[in-house]
Amino acid sequence: MEQQDAVLARFWAAMGGKQHRRDQALWQALIAWQGRTFMTAKGLEYTYTIRERRDGALGGEMFISRKEKSITQSTVFMAFHKALELGGIVTGPKKLGTFGASYLYPVFIQLGVIRQGEQTKLF
Repeated sequence: MEQQDAVLARFWAAMGGKQHRRDQALWQALIAWQGRTFMTAKGLEYTYTIRERRDGALGGEMFISRKEKSITQSTVFMAFHKALELGGIVTGPKKLGTFGASYLYPVFIQLGVIRQGEQTKLF
C-alpha cells in the first residue's frame, strides 16, 4: 500500500508537467495498482493486470479480468486526456469515448482524475 501511495503522489506531482510526463506517471500508477479490485458503474467487480513481455518489460496493454480483450496503453491515454479535457467532471464512462471506458472510469475515480458528484473543475 505504501508503494501505491508513493506512486500516486508522483502521479499528482507530474500533473503540472508536460503531457508525456503525465502519461508516464499515469502508467506507473496503473502498474502499481494492478490487482486491486474495482467496481464498474453497473456494480460488476473486476481487477486488471499489465502483463510482462517476453523480454521481461511490462507491456503496453491492460488486461481486464472480465474481458478477453485488452485495453491498449494508447487507448488509456486517450481516455485520460478526455478526462483532463473535461476538467475531471465526467458524468459516466461513455463520456470518455473509448473502448474499455467502463473499466477505466472507476480506476480514474480512484486515482482522483475524475471527481464524482463535484461540479468544480480540477484542472
